Formats: sequence, structure tokens, C-alpha cells
Amino acid sequence: MSRLEEIADRDGWRCWVCDEPVDPGASANDDRGASVDAVVTKARAKRSAPPDERLAHRGCNTKKAAKEAVVPWAAHLFVVDAAPIVPTVDRLRRKGGREVVARCPTYEDGADAAAWLADRLSRLAPDLAVVASVEPGGGQFMVAVATT
Repeated sequence: MSRLEEIADRDGWRCWVCDEPVDPGASANDDRGASVDAVVTKARAKRSAPPDERLAHRGCNTKKAAKEAVVPWAAHLFVVDAAPIVPTVDRLRRKGGREVVARCPTYEDGADAAAWLADRLSRLAPDLAVVASVEPGGGQFMVAVATT
């Protein structure tokens, strides 16, 4: 089994950047084809830690280039002031604790965002156990994630 297949099996054949399925039969030259991304976050670079290898679409990997990835929030969610996901994961890995990551106008919007975020983080950072919650605050509802 090749290194690509090992990483793809571990990641469930899903792109870590866009969270869409990767086609195992697609050509390596196809934008939807599989590639291995050496994920180097600022936290890893400061510690001189080896990169974390993750599965990505070739197109996502190419578009990201050597920059830190921007993992988007789902378009169907109604969130305001959403925090960048990758730096939030890095801080939670380093320090643990709890972070407010978005505001929502209604409890239902917050619950949708919290459920989506908990699911997304379970694939983005499978080694990081987090729980997402919704809390009232300032006439809106805050979405928070905390390490468990």
C-alpha cells in the first residue's frame, strides 16, 4: 500500500481543506484527484515539529500553496464574526480550554453551527476531543468549542 493510500484511508478519502470526498480513481493531474498535503501550522513551525500529512484534493492543495490553509465555514450556516478554524484548532491543541468561535442571531442558528463545527473538527483534528456549545450573550447566541 502506498503512503498516499495509507493517509487517504486514515482520512476517510475526504479532503481536509474543503471536507469534500476525494475520488480514489481520479488522475493525479485532476483537480479532484488525491494528493498528500504536508500541513505545517505556525505552532508546528515554532516547535520545528515535522509536518502533519493530510489528504487533500490536488486543486485544494495547489490553491493553498505553501500558505496556511483557510478552512471555510459551511455556506448554509448563519454565523457572524466566525473565527478562523485552523488557528482555533492550533490554540486548543496547545492550550486546551474554551474559545468562542462565532455569534448567531438565534439559538437554532447557533445549534446548527455548533453541530456542524463539532462534526467538522472531528475530521479536521481527529486527535483533538472537543465539544461545541451554544450560549446566550449580548442579545445573540455564542458558539463555543472546548476541549474535553
